[in-house]
Amino acid sequence: MKTWMCLICGWIYDEATGDPEHGVAPGTAWRDVPVNWTCPECGARKEDFEMVAI
Repeated sequence: MKTWMCLICGWIYDEATGDPEHGVAPGTAWRDVPVNWTCPECGARKEDFEMVAI
């Protein structure tokens, strides 16, 4: 499982926890996150995220 950080606000998407409040189940790989999903903090698009090591 990997983590992805929003380059706009710094919010972290963790593949292990997903984003269930916004329809992305825990364990969802980044490549499987819907293209129209946006950052729950600032509304940034998926392409505004970068993989990070935590």
